[in-house]
Amino acid sequence: MSSTHHPIAVVGAGLGGLTLARVLHAAGVEVAVFDLDADRHARSQGGMLDIHEDSGQAALHAAGLHEDFRKLVLPGGEAMRILDKHATVRFEESDDDSSHTRPEVDRGRLRDLLLDSLPDGTVRWGAKVTATRTLEDGRHEVTLADGAVFTADLLVGADGTWSKVRPLLSTAVPAYTGVSVVESDLLDADVRHPEAAAVVGGGMLFALGDGKGFLAHREGDGSLHIYTAVRTSPGWLEGIDFTDAQAAKSAVLEQFPDWHPSLRALVAEADGPLVPRPIVALPVGHRWERVPGVTLLGDAAHVMSPFAGEGANNAMQDAAELARAILEHPDDTEAALVRYEQAMFPRAEAAAADSAANLAVCFDAAAPQGLVEQFASRTGELLQAPAAPHTP
Repeated sequence: MSSTHHPIAVVGAGLGGLTLARVLHAAGVEVAVFDLDADRHARSQGGMLDIHEDSGQAALHAAGLHEDFRKLVLPGGEAMRILDKHATVRFEESDDDSSHTRPEVDRGRLRDLLLDSLPDGTVRWGAKVTATRTLEDGRHEVTLADGAVFTADLLVGADGTWSKVRPLLSTAVPAYTGVSVVESDLLDADVRHPEAAAVVGGGMLFALGDGKGFLAHREGDGSLHIYTAVRTSPGWLEGIDFTDAQAAKSAVLEQFPDWHPSLRALVAEADGPLVPRPIVALPVGHRWERVPGVTLLGDAAHVMSPFAGEGANNAMQDAAELARAILEHPDDTEAALVRYEQAMFPRAEAAAADSAANLAVCFDAAAPQGLVEQFASRTGELLQAPAAPHTP
């Protein structure tokens, strides 16, 4: 079977893979990116992201896209509130009070910004990887679902949680964290779902208690994106029929019988299907021995729980730092990869540890108190007594 060869090939056209391709392209180094989706519009890219100043935004500066990124920021999106199960406000921060170092942006629009910054044909769509192997000459071979094969001098796995490139480097497999999430949306929320819109507020909501909770954020189109989270056995989601939206809502709400009606409305009034997502993670501190000509970035390297908001930021930072190492060692790929991995491993370990600790704080028996104290220690504004329950 004939194959094509690429000096640098990236598997995965998410934020990390695209950031790597963009930074290298801006420096005159071309990259071939392969993605399993049929095209850029094949599926929803998820909700809002807070892009951190020292990681995701630094990567966008390296890509020459920071000014364009600022145009995508959702005004007011850094507002945040923490409630208990009774919808009592335990902590609240307005967008005006925030540090403005973590502006909110729609993930899909950010991905479009990166895609539009690359030449046509950079991303090979409909390229689902089925196998990878190392050849005798040290190059790496990738087989696609349609039978096509390509090789690369440098292969970068940016292909997420269930990476097909990771086995070239590591036997580690993501494991269930103990928390399951159900995603849903409320469209045109201020008009169609005023009670839910009022309880979420203008930015991010955490409503926590009893090892479960609702995490929600407002999106630029006026919708609300909801994450209903439950600390439970891995089989809980499997016992719910998500093809029947009404039955799925009822099953999820069985976990929240005594929660405030405005919070239950986040699920009860959901528009469209509910989407189950068990939360998995690689071991904190996951790393590998250096293998010539291949590396990982983002979730492929260090997938973690989402409770520190570090996943996308880390992926973009990984990409920018890998690109910088490649550009500074144009004739020595191994020196570039050693430099990149030596810096990435401890940084990713710290982020993964924070994510694991935040998961424990959000879903322990005393929640939301631990999260309230965490934010209050940052701002010095610990509430001395609970505020009155929030009502629309």
